[in-house]
Amino acid sequence: MFQSKLKTIILSISVTILAASLIFFPQESLEASRRGLNMWWKIVFPSLLPFFIVSELLIGFGVVRFIGVLLEPLMRPLFRVPGAGGFVWAMGLASGFPAGAKFTARLREEGQLTRIEAERLVSFTNSSNPLFIFGAVAVGFFHNAKLGIILALAHYLGNLSVGIVMRFYGRKSSKGTMEKHKKVTIRGAFSALHQTRLKDNRPIGQLLGDAVNSSIQTLLMVGGFIIIFSVINKILYLLHITAALGKVVEFLFSSLAFPEMLSIPFISGIFEITLGSQLTSSVQDATLLQQAMITSFILGFSGLSVQAQVASILAQTDIRFQPFFFARILQGIFASVFTLLFWNSVYLRLSDQERPTNALPVGFFGEGSWAYDTYQKMLEMGPLITIFSLTIYIGILFIRLKKARI
Repeated sequence: MFQSKLKTIILSISVTILAASLIFFPQESLEASRRGLNMWWKIVFPSLLPFFIVSELLIGFGVVRFIGVLLEPLMRPLFRVPGAGGFVWAMGLASGFPAGAKFTARLREEGQLTRIEAERLVSFTNSSNPLFIFGAVAVGFFHNAKLGIILALAHYLGNLSVGIVMRFYGRKSSKGTMEKHKKVTIRGAFSALHQTRLKDNRPIGQLLGDAVNSSIQTLLMVGGFIIIFSVINKILYLLHITAALGKVVEFLFSSLAFPEMLSIPFISGIFEITLGSQLTSSVQDATLLQQAMITSFILGFSGLSVQAQVASILAQTDIRFQPFFFARILQGIFASVFTLLFWNSVYLRLSDQERPTNALPVGFFGEGSWAYDTYQKMLEMGPLITIFSLTIYIGILFIRLKKARI
């Protein structure tokens, strides 16, 4: 009872301070809100919407169940999750946050995952997409395309490592969703696809409308979190709370021989990955390796903004948030360690003017490449795509409300 009352008091005081700060710092809050809004409608919404809609259709048509049956022999022994987790993992890697959480929650609602399996799956299927790592962080912030390779390698290896570690989570729980020794065949996979499609039993038009409706609702929620955490991050800086927390981090960094100037970017990255990565890239006193390690941790931890988005999605199911939070700390640590381990063998090797012919073609990711050009075009076309999609969403809602009244 005491803990509950204490929690109520702390939350009430925090919200009151936030409200008062919005009144005392209106201009700064407006600028932070605009920054979050620009990030959402230029990048997040147009980049995630197609993945969300197509994924909803794939689940409804039974394609995910088909993939799940085929991938069961791989995903079950490696991560102790059903084969459908392979689809979630792939979509999470391609589309970025918080796609893994949304698809995991969707499969949990479909009954294709147990709660423990869902908690294992969501822990390693949320990651930054390659376009953000290469286009925004490496090229946009650091102006160094080669750095994107080491950041992506460390990030996705850290992701894989988290999945392997989390396979031991919930070992004493009940059995999984698939019987042991079940033979996997193409015919069985097609049968599962057909049965899932018949079970859904929605017309194609309704299925498409539901996919658009669900996807846009999720992205509207994501946009709200991005904006509010952008404002919170700015308020914490104005109230010197970020600096106070930075003093604590400075002690840790000094023991690791990291410059104290990295503490503020690190704290900012704990709240929001884009701002934290940008501030880290601007620290002149740190070496590039130190900047890369801090950025890798920020990308792996994902920021409280992304974690709040995931928590909101998981709250609609019985999936617990605590394993996901623990996994984010693990991935941040793994990513930083992998950055250190592969720095000499990957980044410095690529940086050599006389690099070997089997090295990765950095021009594929540099300025003028597809990744950089796609990122820039998204900044230009993103708002139009967002407005067009929201118009369709409003139209669908209007038609459905009109039919409901009739």
